[in-house]
Amino acid sequence: MRIRRILAPTDLSRASLRGVRYGAELARAFKAELVLLFAEDVTAYVPGEVYGAGATASLLDAARREAESGLRRIEARLRKSGLRCRAFVATGQPSRVIAETARRLRADWIVLATHGRGGMSHLLLGSVAERVVRTAPCPVLTVRASPKAKRGD
Repeated sequence: MRIRRILAPTDLSRASLRGVRYGAELARAFKAELVLLFAEDVTAYVPGEVYGAGATASLLDAARREAESGLRRIEARLRKSGLRCRAFVATGQPSRVIAETARRLRADWIVLATHGRGGMSHLLLGSVAERVVRTAPCPVLTVRASPKAKRGD
């Protein structure tokens, strides 16, 4: 089996960047391309009815620019270290965007960090990682956000 492309989704949080680091090390070991993905969940923003459609559009634009900037910085660092890498932002429900992107890019693996939510938070929010594992077209490696993290941290 040849590993050519690894998808590393990130929300740019400290926890998710641990998954990116694992993905980068695997890409280096397999001489594979690393694809960084920020899946922008537009449902996470306040509906336009509250502040007006213009305010919501402005929030979305600002969030997208911030995500693109963060991904560019990470991509530049990884490229400088000799890794083949590209990055992009996509809009939609994160687990769906991740699975669809993996399918479209023919990713061999998806490497993503889990935030370790438990209890009520997990019940209400669900787990992006769980949904990705169920719907991905390729193997998924989940990485604990912190090596010392306990369930629910």
